Amino acid sequence: MGSKPKTQNYLCRGVFILFRKVNIEISNICNLQCSFCPEVIRPKAMMSLDTFQVVISQVSQVTRLVAFHLMGEPLVHPELKTFLDLCQEHRLRVFFVTNGVLLKEPSVLLHPVIQQVSFSLHSFTDNFPEKDPALYLKRIFDFTETAFQERPTLFINYRLWNRNSKKGTDRHSEVFYQAIEERFQVSITRDWNYRFKKNLVLKKYLSLHFDTEFTWPEIDLPVLGESGTCYGLRSHFGVLVDGTVVPCCLDKEGNIPLGNLTEQPLKTILKSPRAQRMIEGFRNRQLEEDLCQRCQYIERF
Repeated sequence: MGSKPKTQNYLCRGVFILFRKVNIEISNICNLQCSFCPEVIRPKAMMSLDTFQVVISQVSQVTRLVAFHLMGEPLVHPELKTFLDLCQEHRLRVFFVTNGVLLKEPSVLLHPVIQQVSFSLHSFTDNFPEKDPALYLKRIFDFTETAFQERPTLFINYRLWNRNSKKGTDRHSEVFYQAIEERFQVSITRDWNYRFKKNLVLKKYLSLHFDTEFTWPEIDLPVLGESGTCYGLRSHFGVLVDGTVVPCCLDKEGNIPLGNLTEQPLKTILKSPRAQRMIEGFRNRQLEEDLCQRCQYIERF
């Protein structure tokens, strides 16, 4: 099941903070419906500006990095630019994950607070298997080349998380390979051993990232085991669109609600008996929650 997770403290700018990253779900609405990403059962919503201000003021006390991703597509949010500005005010860096379909020019993704943009290329062929991705890729490639000029240290990640795809979308990868090679004059190793290293650097700040599909944990799935560990609540946690704190980015329905940031201080939530019981369980390789006992992802640790 892997080695013991890292300590809960991280050194940043000479100051110890608690978490490497916090996932903030600014919207649980998506413009696509990928087969590998289950539909959200919770009411569809976008995080309000008031809620985001409360969330960001509190998470900025425990991390220096946030990801605008848990469920949903962050580019659908009309106040995205304002949210990024607030992150900058709180001296937070942002990891941004998007399917890229709604990418426009000029792009808000060139905002100086964003440290990395990951484009989930495999989502396009999963939703549109018979459609030519040329125009879709052109928008992403144009953005990438603009970033080379205007944000030369912005990390850009092209995700192909379709290995062992149930729909066989990995067969479309060759189309992406050829398009990337032609546009950026690079060579892509076709037999790249992603089990050994998932990231294939194409240029200094541009890379391909490979991974397999996995089954999201659901409370009605069979129990996989009661023993295991996780980085949840030790390196990261998540905040749902309504401000609910969850232990990790895979608790898509809030099955393990630890508290709500609009009602309680974050430090109180993280010190709650339920949260502390989970942390202690992970340290002792015991899965305390029903959802954790049904999670495939722990097999990757």
